[in-house]
Amino acid sequence: MPIYHQLGKIPQKRHTTFKKKDGSLHYEQLFGTIGFDGMSSLLYHLRRPTMVNEILDSIDLTPKIAVARNIHARKLFGFNAPPVDDFLESRVALFVNSDIFIGVAAPRHSMKDYFYKNADADELLFIHKGTGTLKTLVGNISFEYGDYLLIPRGMIYQIEFDTEDNRILYSESFHPIYTPKRYRNWFGQLLEHAPFCERDYKLPAELQTYDEAGEFLIKIKKQGQLHQLVYASHPFDVVGWDGYNYPYGFSIHNFEPITGRVHQPPPVHQTFETSAFVVCSFCPRLYDYHPEAIPAPYNHSNIDSDEVLYYVGGDFMSRNDIDQGYLTLHPGGIPHGPHPGAYERSIGQKETSELAVMIDTFKPLQITEDAIKLDDGKYYKSWLGHQ
Repeated sequence: MPIYHQLGKIPQKRHTTFKKKDGSLHYEQLFGTIGFDGMSSLLYHLRRPTMVNEILDSIDLTPKIAVARNIHARKLFGFNAPPVDDFLESRVALFVNSDIFIGVAAPRHSMKDYFYKNADADELLFIHKGTGTLKTLVGNISFEYGDYLLIPRGMIYQIEFDTEDNRILYSESFHPIYTPKRYRNWFGQLLEHAPFCERDYKLPAELQTYDEAGEFLIKIKKQGQLHQLVYASHPFDVVGWDGYNYPYGFSIHNFEPITGRVHQPPPVHQTFETSAFVVCSFCPRLYDYHPEAIPAPYNHSNIDSDEVLYYVGGDFMSRNDIDQGYLTLHPGGIPHGPHPGAYERSIGQKETSELAVMIDTFKPLQITEDAIKLDDGKYYKSWLGHQ
C-alpha cells in the first residue's frame, strides 16, 4: 500500500523529543515489516507500548486437515457455517497451505472485552453482510457490504458491528498483500489504466486516543497459537502517526472492470497480489462486443494453481446451481470451465450482474475438517450433463 498518510499530532522531525503538555515525552514506535526494508509507520504513544502485566493461557488454532492432497473440485455452502457470538471463534478455516488460510465467519457481536493482533499474517476481510467500524490504534474505518478490509500483520484492532447478521470471507496471508504491480508506476502510484485508484481507498480516520491505565487483554496470534496477554495501558493511546503501513478499505463496487471485444483473462480482474497468490474481483460489467464473441470463459487448465471462488451476488454466468455464500474449489492438475449449457447460453448476452471474489494460490490447498462439513460432495461430477 505505497501511499503516505498521516493522522493526529507528530513532531516535525523523526526520532526527536515530542513532549506532552506536562513536559514528559511521548513514546515513539516504529511499526514496520520485512526488517527495516518494508513499509512502515511511526506511531507516538502516551504510554510505553511494551508494558505487559501478565501472560495467560494459549490456544492452539492449527486447522485440522481432512484432505492433504486434493484433486476433487468442491462446492461448499458458506452460509451453513453457524453464527457465533465471538469474532475470533466464528472463524472457520476451509482451505489452507503454508502461504494462506481461507475461511468464512459469521460473528454476531462486536469485540469489546479484548483486542486482537495477528502477528503471523496480513488479514484480508471481505464484508458480505453487515456494517460497522474497524477500530485500530491508528484510526477507524467504517465498513459496509462489499468492502475489503486489509489489516497488516501486527496491527492491534477491534471490530464493532451494527447488527448481529454478519458474514465475512477472510484470508490470512503469510506474505505481504499489495496492489498488483501491473497497475503501478515505478513510484508506486496507480496508473491510468488501473481498474481503481487511490481516491477509492477508505483510509483510517477519526483517531481516538485513550489515556487509560489498567488491565487490557490483547489476543495475539503467533505461530498458529492464540496467546493472551494483559497489558498495563490501553493499546489505543496513539496521539499521532505517519507513514505507509496501516489498514485500509476498498469497496468491490469501486472496481472498474476491464472489458474487450473478446473474452478477457482473469488477471484483468486482479485486485490484490502476493508472491504466493492473487485476489480478483468479478464485478457487473458489459460483455465482450465482438459479433461472434463467447462471453463465458473458455475451458482452462489449472496446472500450477488452485482456484477458490466465493460467490457474493448476482447471476454467475459460467456456473449452474450457484447461490450467494457458496465457495467452489477448482484444484490444480485438472482443467475446468463453464458448466454444461453456460458456454452456449452466454452467446449474445450483453452484460452480467455477477459479483464474486476469486483467490488463486500457487501452492495446492489442503481441505479442513470444517470444510468437509460444508461440502456438497458431488460438485466434481457437475460437468457430466449435456455431453
